[in-house]
Amino acid sequence: MNSTITPQKLQQYFSITKEALDKAQVAFDQKRLVQATDFFDMASRYYQDATFFHDQKQDAVLAFAALNYAHGWLDAGARIGLFQVHDSRLFTVDEK
Repeated sequence: MNSTITPQKLQQYFSITKEALDKAQVAFDQKRLVQATDFFDMASRYYQDATFFHDQKQDAVLAFAALNYAHGWLDAGARIGLFQVHDSRLFTVDEK
């Protein structure tokens, strides 16, 4: 079992989380805009934290943890319909 956070693995997680952020940003449920904005803000802040830990602190573990929190906020928002997304590759949702 390989549990090493390699530079390639970390870059993959940065890439997929950025893609999910971009997709969620244009898919807010307009009826729950305040909540969608809040979830998106939390995800964005954790993504920014991940970038800081990676670029400024050279700490792959904290960067990886922050990316997982960011994606967790996106997944939670998608599951409860705050983000109207139907991409099971990027989110824990069903495809349409």
